[in-house]
Formats: sequence, structure tokens, C-alpha cells
Amino acid sequence: MDNVFFAFILTLLAGLSTGIGGATALLSHKTNTKFLSLGLGFSAGVMVYISMTELFFEARNVLSVAYGLKPGVLYATLAFFSGMLLIALIDKAVPSPENPHEIQHVCNIHDPRGQRGHEDPKLLRMGLFTALVVAIHNFPEGLATFISALQQPSIAIPITLAIAIHNVPEGIAIAIPVYYATGDKRKAFGYAFLSGLSEPAGALIGYLILRPYMSDTLFGLLFAAIAGIMVFISLDELLPSAREYGEHHLSIYGLIAGMAIMAFSLWLFL
Repeated sequence: MDNVFFAFILTLLAGLSTGIGGATALLSHKTNTKFLSLGLGFSAGVMVYISMTELFFEARNVLSVAYGLKPGVLYATLAFFSGMLLIALIDKAVPSPENPHEIQHVCNIHDPRGQRGHEDPKLLRMGLFTALVVAIHNFPEGLATFISALQQPSIAIPITLAIAIHNVPEGIAIAIPVYYATGDKRKAFGYAFLSGLSEPAGALIGYLILRPYMSDTLFGLLFAAIAGIMVFISLDELLPSAREYGEHHLSIYGLIAGMAIMAFSLWLFL
């Protein structure tokens, strides 16, 4: 139960970073795009390194013990690409203008101070729809954070940090259009904050559904699927967004820094 509580707290913190992004957007007049580019690249580096060096290999080892080397590697590989397919299908079902993985609109909306006297239905719809889509995306991400923390606490904190960083621009993508459509900072922050709560909600719902079936084999399959989800998010969302926000080299520097820090932190826990 201590592990469950610890895993839930980390998942909650990752989800709340969406609200942090919303608050940041409302408190500052301009987004620091270079810092955001480095942060997103860093998050991608952490996710890719953990997925390929820890989660997938742990899944492969567990499934190999249960089924033998060759079938175990096959099942881990299938679960890995199934995780990719799941998040890709979610993305495919969402129109790109409102998809938080198509993040370029965050920088294109500036403060129209002369237009805040009336609501803009189009902007409001974009903000509300983005909040809904972020909530849907956060379900599998919440389960990924929760299961990782439950099974391997040593890698839970860096995974939480990576997902938290990647949630910040999603909060910005929600809060900015809602605020500029309504002029209401509380409403804008509230939608960003509530969308982030879907992350711990997804963790709890997923855990309650899967709890009766928990076993080493299921953990192995989930670890491989989580690795696939995180690699897909990194390649499809984080790196393209990092390049969109800043110079190409900044995103790569952030990526390498994320990998290096992740590698060193894992070495410390050996």
C-alpha cells in the first residue's frame, strides 16, 4: 500500500503540472520559447533513454522468464508496438488544430488586450476542446507513470519529471485560448488544472481494473507498452515541438542532457 500511495502521489504531481503550465501562461505576457525548447528536448531524452534501456529490457527479462527467451522477446516487442499503436490511434482520432500534440498554436496567440471585452466562441471552443483532448491523452500517461512507480520506484521520479515537463505546454495550450476568449483567468486556469487531474484518474481507474490480474507477466507487458507510449510521445510530440519553439540545436542539446542525466542517475541507484 505504501508503494500504491507513493505511485499515486507522483502521478498526481505529474498531472498538476498542466495547471502549472496554465498559471505560467496567465502570469507572463510572453512564453520563454528557448527555455521551453530545452525543457521539451530534455523530457524527450529522459523518456527515450528510460524506455529503451530500462522499461523494455525489464519487460523482456520478465517475459523471457515466464515464456522462454524467444517467445518472451516477441511478446515484449509486440507489447511495445501496441503501446505505440494505442497512442497513435488516440492522436489520429483528434483533429490536428485542437490536438495538444500539434502545439504550434501556443506561440501564435498573443494577448489581444483590446478584444477581451467580449467572448470569442472560436477561441473558447479551441481551449475547451484542447482541455478535453489533453484529458484523454493523460489517461494512458497517468497509467504509465503509476505502473512505473509501483514496480520500479528508482526510475519513477525521473519519469514523473519528464511527463511533468511535457504537460506544461499542454496547460499553456488550454489556458491561453480560454483566457483570451473570455478574459477570465480563473476559468482559464480551472480548465487547465482539471484536465491535468485526468492523469491520476487514469492511473486509479487503470489500476482498479487491472489489480485482480496483477502478475509479473502483466507487469512485463505493461512495461513494454509504456515504453512504446513514451517513445511515441517523444518522437511525435516532444522533439517536433521543441524544434518549433526554438532553434534546432537547443532541442538536441536538451535531448542529450536528458539522456546523460538519466544515465547518471540510474548509475547512482546501482
